[in-house]
Amino acid sequence: MSTQVPEQVEDESSAESVSPGKQKRDAKKRERAERLQEQREAEAAEKARTADDTYHLKVFRYDPEVEGKQEPRFDDFYVPYKQGMTVLDALMWARDHYDSSLTFRHSCRQAICGSDALFVNGSQRLGCKTQLSDLSEPVRVEPLPHADVVKDLVVDMEHFYDQMEAVEPYFQTNSLPAEDEEQRQTRENREKVKMSTRCIWCSACMSSCNIAAGDNEYLGPAAINKAYRFAMDEREGEDMKQRRLEILEQEHGVWRCQTQFSCTEVCPKDIPLTEHIQELKREAIKNNLKFW
Repeated sequence: MSTQVPEQVEDESSAESVSPGKQKRDAKKRERAERLQEQREAEAAEKARTADDTYHLKVFRYDPEVEGKQEPRFDDFYVPYKQGMTVLDALMWARDHYDSSLTFRHSCRQAICGSDALFVNGSQRLGCKTQLSDLSEPVRVEPLPHADVVKDLVVDMEHFYDQMEAVEPYFQTNSLPAEDEEQRQTRENREKVKMSTRCIWCSACMSSCNIAAGDNEYLGPAAINKAYRFAMDEREGEDMKQRRLEILEQEHGVWRCQTQFSCTEVCPKDIPLTEHIQELKREAIKNNLKFW
């Protein structure tokens, strides 16, 4: 027994000597190792798909100008998969190799232009930002809901642009600085409006909004967010802010929002659209408060 007691005491003292800080560091190391292992496994699974593997796409088709294609339908395309392939890449391959009449919008391919917003597997997404490997097959690609279809995956954006223009989406101020000075803005104010400036006019949020679907006059989350960007900018004139609030507090403005958060969930730029709308509601209330 005398030979075992010192060993037991030594083990207990060594366990007690481990500080809480070291335990936290060890836990973080284990978490990082687990995340790295998961990442490696995902990359290995990705690479396991060979060039012979294909993805099955079901693509919405409609052409009002061609007889025999005036009834909406879905066409099937089997696209050879390559690592890192996006939905837009797959559509371009299908167009170039199967059917040159397949029509869709795209431009920058870097999630900046906002022209390739689509309805993919039941959710509004940017085609150039959505990885095929993240989707279940068949990948169902449709035009944005709640908009008139022009042809195939192209929708009419005129109404969306009209709503954006209705809030006068440009900077207006009462006074300008001297020629050798800048229109200065505090860091705090810049942080406040920063997220709202990321809008790329893709209309994904508008398409997801049930209120916009039922009220054609509702400004919509994108237009209200654009108004927020300027109304909350400290450099804009007070009279112009007042004018914007008057536009936003009308019947088809901010009060039509029912805080469903669908716009926030689908925004490809992670703009907190619903929060911005709620803040403008508070501003509208404060604007109408009278204490005399």
